[in-house]
Amino acid sequence: MRFYFDNAATSFPKSPAVLAAVDAYQRECGAAAGRGGYRSAIAAGKLVEGCRSEAARLLHSAASRLIFTFNGTDGLNQAILGVCRPGDHVITSTWEHNSVLRPLRFLADRFQVEVTRLVPNAKGQVTPDAVNQALTSRTRLVIIQHASNVLGVVQPVTEIADVVRTHGALCAVDAAQTAGHRPISLNDSAIDLWMTSGHKGFGGPLGTGLLYIGPRVEEQIEPRRWGGTGTQSEDDRQPSAIPDRFESGNFNVPGLVGLGAALSEGTDDILAQRQQHERALTIELWDQLARCPAITLYGPSPQDADRIGVISLNVAGLAPHELATILDEHYGIEGRAGLHCAPGVHRWLGTLETGGTYRVSLGPAHTAGDVAHLARSLIEVAGGPAK
Repeated sequence: MRFYFDNAATSFPKSPAVLAAVDAYQRECGAAAGRGGYRSAIAAGKLVEGCRSEAARLLHSAASRLIFTFNGTDGLNQAILGVCRPGDHVITSTWEHNSVLRPLRFLADRFQVEVTRLVPNAKGQVTPDAVNQALTSRTRLVIIQHASNVLGVVQPVTEIADVVRTHGALCAVDAAQTAGHRPISLNDSAIDLWMTSGHKGFGGPLGTGLLYIGPRVEEQIEPRRWGGTGTQSEDDRQPSAIPDRFESGNFNVPGLVGLGAALSEGTDDILAQRQQHERALTIELWDQLARCPAITLYGPSPQDADRIGVISLNVAGLAPHELATILDEHYGIEGRAGLHCAPGVHRWLGTLETGGTYRVSLGPAHTAGDVAHLARSLIEVAGGPAK
């Protein structure tokens, strides 16, 4: 039997509605969106715009401000490289994913962009006060993850965005680990750029993502991809209006059809219920594992900090990849071992040189029985008995 615990990488299982929508598009339509005036092409375009409308409804945003990307990394690169200029100052944290760290390293090495990397406090948080102290007259962008993909710790991004807005800089949020797991209203926040993949918490297919471009940044951000948009084709200049300005090339229509179906199943109430469900399971799993002295749990406990359903751990005497192999082969448990593309977190934990951690990440389909199986299996592999 298969027990999937890698939702921080991509969600599984996908809902029947997602599978049915993708299958129906592939079998009955199959046309490119915005690339013809015949009926199936028009139908494909309506499906894509339907996905955008569903995203706008769930995120409480104007639909035109939501850009389709090919994943979270694509959106982050567009946001960072599209906003920053030579000599700018950027503030981020040491815990960011390489999708943030590597574009910033490129800008620092090539264009002398100064990057301040804030170290989270003992509870794993970057405080608004720490951001405020780091702001300078040259700060153009503050970019922060909403939740760590290694420890699940949630950052106070709304409060940070308020501080950044008051200063006059721009605030970007990497929501790859929180989108679809908890409600958000972009219209009511000071967040200027917000991006996520579509295949994680939202439950859509791989190869999909969303980038929100707020009013303050609309005239400042430049596209990082140019080409055919299906609009203004007589002009070799990129369209100036959003979203066309940022959507060159063919859409991943099958992916967006599936994402639209996934989004249509969500409401604020459902996301709030998911948040409560996953928090309860996270606390139960943490409490079970904490009883075993051979298991090291990393970061603040879910009782002491705002966390999503992501737990990193190690078992004494086993490298993370060895643990992952044992759990997969003997218990049917699928989790992820390694550095999780976030080396700064592992420097903070002291696990960078020892192979990182073994990570499990929960989703809305998990049950108390799934978590009990995971806890029993880990404790058994660790040699038990519990404390």
